[in-house]
Amino acid sequence: MEKRRYYVSVQAKTIVPHQGDAPYELEIDATIDEKERLEKIFHEIDNYDEATGIQAAFLPPITNWSQKNNDGYDYFLKQSYQMIYDLGSEETKAHIRQMKILY
Repeated sequence: MEKRRYYVSVQAKTIVPHQGDAPYELEIDATIDEKERLEKIFHEIDNYDEATGIQAAFLPPITNWSQKNNDGYDYFLKQSYQMIYDLGSEETKAHIRQMKILY
C-alpha cells in the first residue's frame, strides 16, 4: 500500500491529509490501514478519558476502577506515540524523543 503524509494532533486526536485542515503537532507517513489503526487508538484514549471524567463526578477519587482507567489511558496514549514515532518524519521522531514518553 502507498504511504502518504498526514498531520496529527494527539491533543485533538485528529489525523488530517492536508496541512491547513486543522492544527497539528506531528507529521507521519502512513498507509490508509496504519492511519485507521491510529484512529482506533485515539478512540480508545477517548473512551478512557470519558470514563475517568464520569468516575471523577460520581466515585471517590482513589478506587481500583479509577486506577484501571488511568492505566488504560496511559497505555493507549503511549501506544499512539509509539505508532506516531514509528511512522513519523525525522522532525516528529526528534520531538517525541525530546518528550521522553516512550521510555
